[in-house]
Amino acid sequence: MSANVRVEKIGPGNIDAALALRVLPEQEKNVAPVVKSLAEAYAWGETAWPRLLLDGDEAVGFLMLFVDIAWNPDADPEDRRSGLWRLNIAAGHQGKGYGRYAVEAGCAEVRRRGGDRFFTTWEPGPTGPGEFYRRLGFTPTGETSGGQIVGVRELG
Repeated sequence: MSANVRVEKIGPGNIDAALALRVLPEQEKNVAPVVKSLAEAYAWGETAWPRLLLDGDEAVGFLMLFVDIAWNPDADPEDRRSGLWRLNIAAGHQGKGYGRYAVEAGCAEVRRRGGDRFFTTWEPGPTGPGEFYRRLGFTPTGETSGGQIVGVRELG
């Protein structure tokens, strides 16, 4: 990973690079493709924060945040959360620090918006990214969402 890593808003100039990103084949069951994420971002509007992760001019990943959504409006509409909705690091760029960079960029954005906790979910099991998220300071909340483990990282 070089010093030229950054997140960039997705637009006409980089959408093809975003759509071309692919994770490792064995990870495809754990994370939706970028095209689905962009469709969800369109449907959710300002709640979604999709970004392309670039190293210089090369697309190396994609991240999308959910911002200030009611976690369970049937139970407690005041329980509003922000966090990582999607993280796709390109197959040839994994293990180089890009995932960590993306999570830190997401945490910084939530902090900038006044948040003090950062949530994510992950597929359980040996091929899921649980250990990656635990190493970054996430702890399971005891909740699940769509069969995935819910984790939180305090930003304080």
